[in-house]
Amino acid sequence: MYRMWTERGGRVRLEPTERRIRVVLNGTTVGDTRRAQLLYLPPPHNAYAFPREDLRWDLIHESGGTDSVPGLGKIKLWSVEAGGKTAENAAWTVPQPPADLDALAGLAMFRWNLMDAWYEEDDEVFVHPRDPGHRVDVLNSSRHVKVLVDGDLVAETRRPRLLFETSLPVRYYIAKLDVRMDLLEPTDTATRCPYKGVASYWSVRAGGTVHKDLAWSYRAPIPECPKIDNLICFYNELVDLEVDGEPLERPRTPWSVEQKR
Repeated sequence: MYRMWTERGGRVRLEPTERRIRVVLNGTTVGDTRRAQLLYLPPPHNAYAFPREDLRWDLIHESGGTDSVPGLGKIKLWSVEAGGKTAENAAWTVPQPPADLDALAGLAMFRWNLMDAWYEEDDEVFVHPRDPGHRVDVLNSSRHVKVLVDGDLVAETRRPRLLFETSLPVRYYIAKLDVRMDLLEPTDTATRCPYKGVASYWSVRAGGTVHKDLAWSYRAPIPECPKIDNLICFYNELVDLEVDGEPLERPRTPWSVEQKR
């Protein structure tokens, strides 16, 4: 995400979106707008900015809290209450925006993870707003891919699907028939991606060690990403990959340290 930020000039800015955006707390729609703007922020996440007229201000109350955001300075925090549930400091505004972002004076944002649900049109979106400049392309390939963990061959295929995602390493998705599934143990871990859906995880038993959450799969990816349905992928950062006989260097990313995700 840092690379994406620097490629875009590392500048906090607003861009209008044609998408209808809704935010929900405890089953109540707190914001519903067809005039949203996407607020580009330093990593980790961007935010949707709502015109104040499109918010339920009867549900939003001053909390007295403040914070700061790089490029914006001091922000004012607001709490949101709906149906007896309160999300403390979940909304925020910019009392004195920079001169080139004066439109923020009439907008309000929400901390994504403190609200219950977000929708772009009628599709629920997870984790953070989708960036229109972010691409995910999945291509069929005949490359010869091997996955080794502690020297043990865990997967080998000549029919991988390669997932190319903006600012991330190429991911190699492999059919289960080409994976040593006897070495994989399903875990309870699940993560969400706004561009792919909900991922479930496997640990890998290799080299006398159980490697926690080393592989994942999207059992029901979002409709925009159907070609990875039920395929297995391993963290390039944590396994030894060979592609067409050539060992790949492990990339350095936030996932380079093996830990629970």
